[in-house]
Amino acid sequence: MEIKKSDNKRPGIVFSCYHQKSRDGEHFVPEHTLSYQIAGSLILNDGTNEYSPSLGSLRLIRRNQLVKFIKHPPESGDFKSISIYLSQKILKDFCLEYGLSSDGKYSGLPVINLKKTKILENYFSSLIGYQQTNNFEDGQIVELKIKEGLLLLMQSNPEIKNILFDFADPFKIDLEAFMNRNYHFNVHLERFAYLTGRSLATFKRDFEKTFGTTPRRWLQQKRLSEAHYLISKKGEKASHIYLDLGFENLSHFSYAYKKMYGHGPSLL
Repeated sequence: MEIKKSDNKRPGIVFSCYHQKSRDGEHFVPEHTLSYQIAGSLILNDGTNEYSPSLGSLRLIRRNQLVKFIKHPPESGDFKSISIYLSQKILKDFCLEYGLSSDGKYSGLPVINLKKTKILENYFSSLIGYQQTNNFEDGQIVELKIKEGLLLLMQSNPEIKNILFDFADPFKIDLEAFMNRNYHFNVHLERFAYLTGRSLATFKRDFEKTFGTTPRRWLQQKRLSEAHYLISKKGEKASHIYLDLGFENLSHFSYAYKKMYGHGPSLL
């Protein structure tokens, strides 16, 4: 259970401090996000791969991704990280000001480890100082610090321009493969539709053609089937798996499980 949470949010930059292991409830990453690990670890999972950072790691999480987060504080200490959210407006303005653009399409992993230089370390140290003195109350300072960070990143990691400066919306992709890979993410149907390059109406229509049922019914059956396998064959406990399978709370999971299998998940 989380005892204390401190998120000092300002436009574009967030300093996080957690005192106990925590799951982040937001699984959709709408904007490119730079994550700098100060203390503890931030484990990410995109449904296929798990990313475990080393202390002081710097990572870029691509926009329009479904990713699960688990935050672990160090022993006898606090989890601490800095996240910089790079909005499309900030990046477009940066491109115009400095004459930059992408020259190719990136098709790699959703989470990228970035090369960290001494000057980048100094930059993130300066952000800690700004946070401690409440300078992130000023939106102009935040904007200038984000721009400074982008300039330093372009020096040390020039290849990421094909990620940051690609402003295209998601294109229509294979629905069956996407849903079988991402069914355990607890996001709205509108989000699934957008990420597969479809309107909500087209998504529902294509879904029924592909799976022969509605998205909501398929998602619940898929999640419960996986839960039944994990509990009956792998000996997992309901309380340990319901969040990972996309259920919002244990009581809803238990009710749906009993309705489908005729008994609660703890009676096997």
